Order: sequence, then C-alpha cells, then structure tokens
Amino acid sequence: MKHIQLFLLLSFTLFFAQKQQFIYEYRFVPDSTDRSAVRTEFMALNINSTKSEFYGLERFKSDSAMLADSKKGIFSMPPNKEMIGERVIKYPNSSKLSYIKILDEKYIVEQDVKLNWNLKNEFKTIMSYKAQKATTEFGGRRWIAWFTSGIPFQDGPYKFSGLPGLILELEDSTHSHIFTIKGMKDTDEEFIYPNLNNYKEIKITYPQFVKVFKTNRKNPVASLIGKIPDQTDSSGKFTSGQQMLKEIETMRLEQFKKDNNIIEINLLR
Repeated sequence: MKHIQLFLLLSFTLFFAQKQQFIYEYRFVPDSTDRSAVRTEFMALNINSTKSEFYGLERFKSDSAMLADSKKGIFSMPPNKEMIGERVIKYPNSSKLSYIKILDEKYIVEQDVKLNWNLKNEFKTIMSYKAQKATTEFGGRRWIAWFTSGIPFQDGPYKFSGLPGLILELEDSTHSHIFTIKGMKDTDEEFIYPNLNNYKEIKITYPQFVKVFKTNRKNPVASLIGKIPDQTDSSGKFTSGQQMLKEIETMRLEQFKKDNNIIEINLLR
C-alpha cells in the first residue's frame, strides 16, 4: 500500500510540475430552431501550477497575429468570421474563477462555481484512459461528463471542474453543447494570453454581469449611444451616427434571434 501511495504522489507531482495543454473539439447548436446548423471550434485548456485557462484557438491565433502586427507598427483587423472570445481562468483547489466576456467592453467576471457532481458506476475508454461517468446541473442545463483519474487535474472545459480527474468528454442532455478531448501535450513555454488593449476592462461580480448581459440582449447599443460620430465615405455618402447606431442595433437583434441556445441557457430566462 505504501508503494502505491508513493507512486500516486510522484504521478501527481510530475503532472503539476509540468505545463499541460489539452485540446477539445467543441460542437454546439447556436439556434435551437435549426439544429442542423452545428458549429465547431477547437478549444484549449492550459494548466500550470497556479491556474488553468480555457479559450478558443481561433480567437487566440487572431489576437496573437494582431498583437505581433501592432508591435511592428502595422494595424490589422481580425478575420471576418465568428470566433469564440470567452475565456475562463480557474485556480487549483478553489471554486472561484474569472470569466472574461467581451460585449462592447471587456468584462472580467469574478464567479464562485460549486458543482454538485453525482458519480455513476459506468465506465468507458477514451484515448486509452479509463473514464467514469458523472452528472451535474449548471447554467440551466443537465450535464453528463466522463472523467479520468489517470490525468490528475480536477479540471475540464469551460467552467467545469471539481471531479477527481480531468474531464475528457462533456455534453448537455439536449446534445446542444459537446466537448470532446482530441489531444494533449506537455510544454515548457510560459502561457500569456495576448492582450491587445483594445477594450476597456471592467471587473464585476457575477450578479452584476447577469444584469449587464440581460440589458445588452434587450438594448445591444445602449453603451454606444453618443459614441458613434457622423461619417462620410470616400464616395461622399453621408451617414449620421444615429443612423449607424440603428443599423448596428438591427443587426445585433437579428443575431440574438439565432443565438438562442447559449451554453448557460438560464441567462435568457
């Protein structure tokens, strides 16, 4: 028994001494009225001894390229495509996390997430690891997770953590949001997410964020009032700031109609 305990201790020490990156495929249905329109993005979970950070790889690559250009004095724009911009920073042995969400400002949301996991006596193999089933409820959804104690991080995709091992697969009961691990690697590189300093940063509590989020869904241009100047394009066409504001409002409200199946569905209720 002492030999087994020593082996487990050494395994945990080895894992936490390294920096680990886990790649997940994230498949989701943005519009519940069109379940055939499935989006896919790859997400990264970077873990070191002090924190973990979960983010979309497309946005990370775009921000990294723009930051590199800015250091050369080049002004570049992000690609014209939808990208997941949310980030989640979690801390070992803590239920507290930081959720970073960009609306018209960058909100850094301090949140306490305590998940009540129910472990099931069901197992399957994922990437050669023995995985156990667990269920919980979060964000207005029921979730099914498969985790392995073979990778000793009590972490997982998005805001999910707290199981005795890494979450390898995660899916809600409506099959609208599915995270599946696709790869992992050790790295010696110190991870720093690129900061473009192009948004005002606002630190708020989660209840405050809920109010901001709901207000934004009802009036998506409230924070832009008085900030958009009149403009004249190269052909001489004049557009007032008020007209542009109305066009932005119409566009965003149409986008929200098709974005009705968000991961934390309780925010829309």
